[in-house]
Amino acid sequence: MEMRKTLYRFFGNFEKEEAWLNQMASQGLHCVDYVLCRYKFEQGAPSEYIYRIELMEKDPRSPEGMAYLEFLEEAGIEVVATHVRWVYLRKKAEQGPFDLYSDNASRIKHYRRILRLLLPIGGLNFFFGIGILHNWQPINLLNLGASFLLAIPAWSYYQRIMQLEKESEIRE
Repeated sequence: MEMRKTLYRFFGNFEKEEAWLNQMASQGLHCVDYVLCRYKFEQGAPSEYIYRIELMEKDPRSPEGMAYLEFLEEAGIEVVATHVRWVYLRKKAEQGPFDLYSDNASRIKHYRRILRLLLPIGGLNFFFGIGILHNWQPINLLNLGASFLLAIPAWSYYQRIMQLEKESEIRE
């Protein structure tokens, strides 16, 4: 009998989420679906899959996005789920290492893509949050809180970009 398990978790950092998915896989729980903080797992062999998460440049339903996902499938990478522009991927561990970004330049590009997503959302929440100064509403506090919560991962990704750029300069 196949065991299924549903877990609810929120992550503000895709790398921590990815590490958690790989930890679950090492225990034989393999993610088969994701929708807004809800993960569905099926029991399988421990460490059967390696998981990666990517923020795609284009929407997965766009022609470019579908072509990219098709390319990944041809390379033996399974699409577990898509959520907005985020894609959850897995590959059989027996097929070898699974890295989406092989160099600093591609990592920097990915982190910048994430920042371009986070900053406008955080900025809008901050803009509506400072409405507290003119017309206090409870929703303004939520917006302000959301803007500060989004600032944490944004700052973290910005620091990683700076670190990777510094490493790249040293190597040149």
